[in-house]
Amino acid sequence: MGSTNIFLLSLLSLAFPHYIFVAGDANLIQNTCKNTKYYDLCLSSLKSNPTSLNADTKGLAAIMVGIGIANTTATSSYLSSQLLSVNGNDTIKKKVLKECSDKYTYAADAFQASVKDLGAESYDYAYMHITAAADYPNACHNAFKRYSGLAYPPELARREDGLKHICFVVLGIIDLLG
Repeated sequence: MGSTNIFLLSLLSLAFPHYIFVAGDANLIQNTCKNTKYYDLCLSSLKSNPTSLNADTKGLAAIMVGIGIANTTATSSYLSSQLLSVNGNDTIKKKVLKECSDKYTYAADAFQASVKDLGAESYDYAYMHITAAADYPNACHNAFKRYSGLAYPPELARREDGLKHICFVVLGIIDLLG
C-alpha cells in the first residue's frame, strides 16, 4: 500500500502542482490536524508524507484524499481477492462481495472527484464527494445484513472504520478551506 500512496501522490502533484507544493510547515500540519476529528491519524498520515511540509492547507487535503484513494483501492482489491476464494456454490456471498467491491470502487471515484473539486476551489462539492466516499461502506455493510447467514467480516469492519476516519480528517481540513 505504501508504493500505491507514493504513486497516487505523485499523480496528484503532477495534476495540481499549483497548490500541493507551496510554502507550508510542521506548525501548519499540527494546526490543520487540530481541526479534524482524528488528530493522531491526521498528524501521522501527513508527517509520513514528505510533500506535506511544502503543502498549504489545500495541499494537505489533497494528500489525505490520496490516502483515501489508496485505502479504497486496496479494500476493493481485498474484496476481489476474497471473491475468488469463495466456494463456487455460495452465490449469495459472491454477490455481496462483488457489491462491496463495487461500493469501494465508487468511494475511490468519489475521492478522485474531490481532487478536481479541490483544484477548482469548489469546496462544497469536494465536501459532498468525501461524504459520499464515507457512506459507500454503509451500503456494503447493509448488503451483509440483508442475508442472515452472512457475517460481516472483522477485516472489512476494520477497513470500513479506517476509511471513515480518513474521510472525517479530509472533511475537517475542507472545513478550513471554505
